[in-house]
Amino acid sequence: MFNKSILFFTSFCIITFLACNEKKKNAETAQAFVLSDVMLTSTATAIATTSPLKNEISFYGKITADNNKMIDIYPIVGGNVTKVYVELGDYVIKGQILATIQSTEVASFEKDLDDAGNDVIVNKNNLKVAQELFEGKLTSERDVIEAKSHLDKAQSQLKRILETYKIYNLKKGAIYEVRSPLTGFILQKNINQDMLLRNDISDNIFDIAEIDEVWAIANVNESDINQVKLGIAAAVTTLSYPDKVFKGKVDKIFNIIDPETKAMKVKIILKNDSFLLKPEMRANIKLSYTENNMQMINIPSEAVIFDKSKNFVMIFKDRNNIETRQVEVFRQIGNTTYISSGLKDGEKVMSKNQLLVYDALND
Repeated sequence: MFNKSILFFTSFCIITFLACNEKKKNAETAQAFVLSDVMLTSTATAIATTSPLKNEISFYGKITADNNKMIDIYPIVGGNVTKVYVELGDYVIKGQILATIQSTEVASFEKDLDDAGNDVIVNKNNLKVAQELFEGKLTSERDVIEAKSHLDKAQSQLKRILETYKIYNLKKGAIYEVRSPLTGFILQKNINQDMLLRNDISDNIFDIAEIDEVWAIANVNESDINQVKLGIAAAVTTLSYPDKVFKGKVDKIFNIIDPETKAMKVKIILKNDSFLLKPEMRANIKLSYTENNMQMINIPSEAVIFDKSKNFVMIFKDRNNIETRQVEVFRQIGNTTYISSGLKDGEKVMSKNQLLVYDALND
């Protein structure tokens, strides 16, 4: 019994001694750690700040062209398609020729133009003759006025036909030129060279849209409708550019439920200067909103270190004084993490090189 007590006491002393040495060693290591000049230069920090607590809801949707900047082009005449100058997806500018159509209807316009031109010439001569006869006392003033009236009508008819040529891009040789009414992209093309178009065709031959701004249409579930408000922030990503976030705001809420999807549609307007977003792309749409006027401390998400099922941050005071602090994460929204405990407003955390410092102080 005595020997067992001695053995237990001896073991306890050894363990206590080793633990004290380990703590002393760790304390000396932590105390001795100093951020080098090179690391100090590349280290970034962020201030823990208190701000309104935000929440985020995710939806699926798609990219569409702005309906106000999209035009369907219909042929005004039937005939033989002699040339198509563009393909689906091409970028075109306003006034650019898209296709040419040779048409008998245009030929009849040419005849009307020639007839109108001849009528103007004839009526000019008639007016000249009437004025000469009037000056020679061989006719009345009434005849001059009547001749001038006929000339005015002929000129008016010629002007009308010329305006028709201008509006519909008609050219000599019975050619009708299909021109782009705006600058944008060809979204739909239903015409090919040598195609014969009927006079009564009702289908459009081109769809053209400006896509320097596009719409992201989100399908909002019924359970989330009460969270969606005009003006709240939206972040849109696509399969084509998963690492690129397109920012916008809720611009319109369509206050009806789609009977097929059982969802309400919401429109977000997005800038698309580089034309990365294409109509009909599938999109992931996240809407963020302030929750119940709550305030909470937040820091950049990259400042949080997850280790051993816990979250830590590196509190930076100066190059000689860096502390490992456990924190409780309440919520992460994008690159912002909200902290429920462990941090105070105004404390400075490391957001770059923090993993290297954490390993040096805690390994």
